[in-house]
Amino acid sequence: MSSAPTLILAITATLLASAFAAGRPNILFIMVDDMGYGDPGCYNPNSKIPTPNIDGLASQGMRFMDAHAPGPLCHMSRYGLLTGQYPFRTDVKRWPNHALIGKDQTTIASLLKKQGYHTEMVGKWHLGFEENGYENPLPGGPVDVGFHSYFGIRASTDIPPYFYIKDRNAVSPPTVEISAKATEGWSPIQGEFWRKGLIAPNLKLHDVLPRFTDEAVTAIEKHSKKAREQPLMLYLAYPAPHTPWLPSAEYVGKSRASMYGDFMVMVDAMIGKVLDSLDKAGMREDTLVIFTADNGPVWYEEDSVRFGHDSSGPLRGMKADAWEAGHRMPFIVRWPGQVQRGSMSEQTICFTDMLATLASITGYTRKPEEGPDSYDFSDVLLGKRDEEQPVRPHLAMRSGSGFMTVRVGDWKLIDGLGSGGFTKPNRIKPKGGKAPGQLYNLKDDLGETTNLYAERPEIVERLRKTLAQVAGQ
Repeated sequence: MSSAPTLILAITATLLASAFAAGRPNILFIMVDDMGYGDPGCYNPNSKIPTPNIDGLASQGMRFMDAHAPGPLCHMSRYGLLTGQYPFRTDVKRWPNHALIGKDQTTIASLLKKQGYHTEMVGKWHLGFEENGYENPLPGGPVDVGFHSYFGIRASTDIPPYFYIKDRNAVSPPTVEISAKATEGWSPIQGEFWRKGLIAPNLKLHDVLPRFTDEAVTAIEKHSKKAREQPLMLYLAYPAPHTPWLPSAEYVGKSRASMYGDFMVMVDAMIGKVLDSLDKAGMREDTLVIFTADNGPVWYEEDSVRFGHDSSGPLRGMKADAWEAGHRMPFIVRWPGQVQRGSMSEQTICFTDMLATLASITGYTRKPEEGPDSYDFSDVLLGKRDEEQPVRPHLAMRSGSGFMTVRVGDWKLIDGLGSGGFTKPNRIKPKGGKAPGQLYNLKDDLGETTNLYAERPEIVERLRKTLAQVAGQ
């Protein structure tokens, strides 16, 4: 007779554990830097770069084929991810000296902190601090917008000054001069490229990627030893394969895409180490893992010809462009027991949508001003939404040189001629009564080869009205 209460308690404990895993999973968000849609093998079977760990995530979870950064540059992308707000709604150019995220602005970190998460960030910030000398505290960064702790760098490893930051302070201020570096045979912004400036004593740019991996692994190991009532949210923002391309000796020659490919192999290996640490900590089954990249690659057409590897895959353009390769990114979600293994979605989503999605998953009720450009796609992850039922009514963004773009369904409007970014020419003045903008049907023309602006004026007008409405909010 006494076995019945015991059985009931066991069943109750099992149900509670299941509810915890479903409602408050650990969250690991991995963002790499300047990686192309055509780099991982799971998005491009013709890739010349082995990416077994990224491909493994895809086989264990869901691939999104139409996921977008909220802007095709580093700071734009990261701002949208954390705030759920389009970066064109603020002045992102202030980042070198000022914090871009306001004190009272909700972020995915502050939201999850309210939900009882321990929140940590490791890696590249690139959203500014209120700077007043690097020997002084650096307010306005991760620990002031919702993260309990932070270890990382101010921006990219080609933008000085170069130094590590712990929470609000420089681990060692940058006081030593470092000369600029370039690599023969590549463009001025490729290869082992970094700019002249100040660097902290003993900091080696080659060591940054492994150091961030070690910090992430340590964060996971420490969490595994704590009481499991408090879930972990770890945002790991790798500054690679952004320049400088610095593969360690063991990865040199491991790809067929030269030093860029070798560096990407190293990035994949670092991701593998972090994922392995989840397994060793016994956290794999109750951790939601998201992998993506902040924007498109710095990879020219001549590079594709030279190495037989197209970092942009089937997409047109590169980093900073209004064209798809600038902002359509690999986006993979693994959530054991919740997301179907080996699944794929064609839903159009944006990094801004992470705020609404994580709010929904953790039971947080948003206020209207929290994540104003964020749409919940949790039902897509859980297989509860039909692919024909769009998550987003539209998608808007600003390119690197200022072109506004808007997407509604299969139709995409760019309000200028040219790439709008790094691909030349980035701006073209319309001549002889020719169309002043670009219109593409991405379902029929993913490579954006046929401009339908002149042929479909009614679509142009409809998208212009949508863009005016969205940008005017």
